[in-house]
Amino acid sequence: MDRQQEENIMLLQLISKGSQSAFNHFYELHNAFVLHIAIRILADRTEAEDICHDIFLDIYKKPLQYKAQRGSVKAWLAVKTKSRCIDRLRKRKPVLQNKLEQLFTVDEVETEMHVLTQIESSILLDALKQLPKKQQEVIYGVYFEGKTHAELAKTLNKPLGSIKSSIRYGLKNLRKQKSLLQWAKMDRE
Repeated sequence: MDRQQEENIMLLQLISKGSQSAFNHFYELHNAFVLHIAIRILADRTEAEDICHDIFLDIYKKPLQYKAQRGSVKAWLAVKTKSRCIDRLRKRKPVLQNKLEQLFTVDEVETEMHVLTQIESSILLDALKQLPKKQQEVIYGVYFEGKTHAELAKTLNKPLGSIKSSIRYGLKNLRKQKSLLQWAKMDRE
């Protein structure tokens, strides 16, 4: 267990005993991470902030929901955030959801979504492999490992500005590569 994980568990235990300072510290450590995930999923900062507020309020009320045997605190927060965001999206589009349910059974929809996700993931990973190593590292760190820009700068021993530039150029190149790979796959079919 790494130092950060141990600190997170200790903070959750202190929160369960009513420590406001432990909660404030936990919030400072993880607020940006949770907000980042929510914004990426919802594409709406206001709703993302609302989700973030709900998640931390829930943690404040029930900090012992976290179970160490199921994974890291960061993974728990990511799953919790993703689930809340998906619930919010479902509420946002009940008409579309009802139409989908009328057209397909739940199993058919889940299978279709699984296949589409697999194809999209495959294309995305293939496109990522085409990028320069430096851009691969930062994009993988931010979007697959959930690291902040500051964490990446520290880990890679690079200035924060360089990390942000690498992410920006990497995403631009990733979009181009992904488009090229999608067109290539469509041509083969």
